[in-house]
Amino acid sequence: MSQEIEIEFKNLLTQEEFIKIRDFFNIKEHEFFFQENHYFDTPQFSLKELGAALRIRKKQDKYCLTLKEPAEIGLLETHQFITEEVANEMIHSGHIIEGQIAERLNGHNIDYKTITYFGTLSTTRAEKEYKNGLIVLDHSQYLSVEDYELEYEVPDEDEGKVFFTDLLDELDIPIRHTKNKIRRFYEQKYKEMG
Repeated sequence: MSQEIEIEFKNLLTQEEFIKIRDFFNIKEHEFFFQENHYFDTPQFSLKELGAALRIRKKQDKYCLTLKEPAEIGLLETHQFITEEVANEMIHSGHIIEGQIAERLNGHNIDYKTITYFGTLSTTRAEKEYKNGLIVLDHSQYLSVEDYELEYEVPDEDEGKVFFTDLLDELDIPIRHTKNKIRRFYEQKYKEMG
């Protein structure tokens, strides 16, 4: 298990804005890579209510179960690396395995045995170093949605906010209140459930 604090800024983009940022950073097609996020929650959306999220991410043939929880600044991410076989079993059975993540869920009074699989979000992603942080350009597809997003992961919240805002201003892209991927996924799933 490993843990880290994630501080990031994000902004939804139009397809045209996505292309503008790709060109601004001179990102070539071969620099994009594919990843999948498989999301889990209870049928009552208990994690969503806590502002938390649970996913398995497949990235370049590696699998990681991650619980994201609100922190004083940013999000606390707890990672548990798993095998492809365990990941597939969790996705197909809909239930997560025992371990550090299950213990953290139990600490929030969520019985890990009530967790179920909700669906997959697929992303084509490119990353570039930028002013003490990491620019992340994403094209995602999930349920019946396709969207484009710019993220900026930083070690310092105040400095990162200035750099991110300046970049959007320079590219004439409006700042949009943007929920994280899991929140967008959950809201779409809830909408599609009727």
